[in-house]
Amino acid sequence: MEIGYTPVQVDVSTLLPLPLFSAVRAGFASPAEDYLLKRIDINSELVKHPQATFMVRIKGDSMREFGIFNDDVVVVDRAIRPGHGHIVIAVIDGECTCKELSTSNGMRLRAGNPAFPDIVPTDGQTLEIWGVVTATIKQFKR
Repeated sequence: MEIGYTPVQVDVSTLLPLPLFSAVRAGFASPAEDYLLKRIDINSELVKHPQATFMVRIKGDSMREFGIFNDDVVVVDRAIRPGHGHIVIAVIDGECTCKELSTSNGMRLRAGNPAFPDIVPTDGQTLEIWGVVTATIKQFKR
């Protein structure tokens, strides 16, 4: 049960602050300029520990019930101590996966899709948690 991944390199020196608008209702149209609050830096919104953060592109749909879909990019923070209920990037016997960490009734990596079984590490297996997923970046098809 491997989830492919491709690290995403971001040159933060080229990021420009983007406009942030106040809440815009999805049900009616209005001039967005009237709601401009400030400009935000995406990096400062998504990255709390820059030296310990990386991004991974997710392949597969084993995490769809957690809102993580094929080709989404997840932000992963290595500075956060992984705990029960965190979505994590884990390496099991050299294979990377994105799953929910469950520590109740023993450790398991829980899929977010009933078509995929949970992963229950056994004696002799190597399990390493690379970091905790803190955000998902989605791009809609054009």
